Amino acid sequence: MTTAYDFSATTLDGDEQALKAYKGKALLIVNVASKCGFTPQYTGLEAMYRKHKDEGLVVLGFPCDQFGHQEPGDADEIRNFCSLTYDVSFPMFAKIDVNGDKAHPLYKWLKSEKAGFLGTEGIKWNFTKFLVGRDGRVLKRYAPTDTPEKIEKDLRGVLG
Repeated sequence: MTTAYDFSATTLDGDEQALKAYKGKALLIVNVASKCGFTPQYTGLEAMYRKHKDEGLVVLGFPCDQFGHQEPGDADEIRNFCSLTYDVSFPMFAKIDVNGDKAHPLYKWLKSEKAGFLGTEGIKWNFTKFLVGRDGRVLKRYAPTDTPEKIEKDLRGVLG
């Protein structure tokens, strides 16, 4: 059986990171962008991460420029924006595609595990979120409009 821990991704620093480093942790995997109407969700994502990281939650941010050219920057620009604007301390990865032939393998798997609205697999916009349990299996998919505060109630059963 495939789990989230079977994948790897490149960090913003250009290093390959095996997700098995997070084995036993709950993950909230989010495709992010710096120029999106949902970008202020970085505040809630960071607050959620800081509040629950000692309980085993890790937020993983995957910048994506597939929706309205809302993540135009390079790795340095993304890092600076996240750090200076939202004081992001959760792991951030290099820019990826989440849809199409060049979609990152992690996202191909996430979408196949939990379809979106009306059973569609494709990611519709930035800040789509996937909650992954400590066993590495996808528990729930959230729409971009689902705020971190709304998701927090689902963490009780995952982190408890």
